[in-house]
Amino acid sequence: MPKMKDFLENVNSLCITGHVRPDGDCVGSCLGLFLYVKKNYPGVDVQLYLEEPSEKLAFLKGFEQINSFYPDHEAFDLMICLDSASRERIGKAEKYFKNAKHTVNIDHHVSNTMFADENYVDGQSSSASEEIYKFMDAALINRDVAIALYTGIIYDTGVFKYPSTSPLTMQIAGELMKHDIPTDRIIDESFYAKTYEENKIFGYAVLNSHLAFDGRVIYSTITQKELKEFGVSSKELEGIVSQLRLTKGVIASAFLYETTAGDIKLSLRSIAPFDVNMIAQQFGGGGHVRAAGATLKGTLEESVTQVLAAMEKNL
Repeated sequence: MPKMKDFLENVNSLCITGHVRPDGDCVGSCLGLFLYVKKNYPGVDVQLYLEEPSEKLAFLKGFEQINSFYPDHEAFDLMICLDSASRERIGKAEKYFKNAKHTVNIDHHVSNTMFADENYVDGQSSSASEEIYKFMDAALINRDVAIALYTGIIYDTGVFKYPSTSPLTMQIAGELMKHDIPTDRIIDESFYAKTYEENKIFGYAVLNSHLAFDGRVIYSTITQKELKEFGVSSKELEGIVSQLRLTKGVIASAFLYETTAGDIKLSLRSIAPFDVNMIAQQFGGGGHVRAAGATLKGTLEESVTQVLAAMEKNL
């Protein structure tokens, strides 16, 4: 497997991006790589493009250097896409991808479409942050890079709880901890901390949830009207689907909400043996066996009916 120095040989300009609606792992892996290149390859003009992330990740070094405006730029020598299962998932950054002289896709989603010139995808890996670490020279990682990568791993493993957490995951986390990183703050800030408004919408979604199929499935929905009433955006909805899944007797959870574009965003979680990636793929999405998502067209009510019907067939 090549290292980052191999990718950057004879490269003057680098574009880094991740998926739309970036979560903790997406931001952590992208910022980790961004900071790594800035520190160790000063001759490379590196730019990081992401949709505006949650402010709860603002403690990460370089957060303010994330470009969420996607200005025109001449063709990059190299573009690295992280945590993105398909070309469409990089959103507005696709215009850079089209013109890039060389593209690399580094990911951990089993549904990855292998869309770049070079593709490095490990569906057994815990996170994109774990994956990008493997391409770095450990001796060149500093504290800021370590904090970013540890944040991503924490987020996508549910603080080392999810099944994708492997001995290698723990080994890498241990190496990152050697940089004297504030693990307690990272865990609180990136995974547990919620604003007052987030807590209210979180409680509302749980209170208005419904059980289906003899209590084996739980689902909840949020409308755009409700988002406005609570004074929150879609970025404040993280964690709801995972909390629903923790309901006793439930093997799968679904959370659906209306986006500003009028689409319906679907998030799915499950325990063995239920495969939610198969469900998400039926709606043009994907992800992992135990965590997946998709975007649907139509009304919220129609989408709930379609998703429940798909889930029933796989129970």
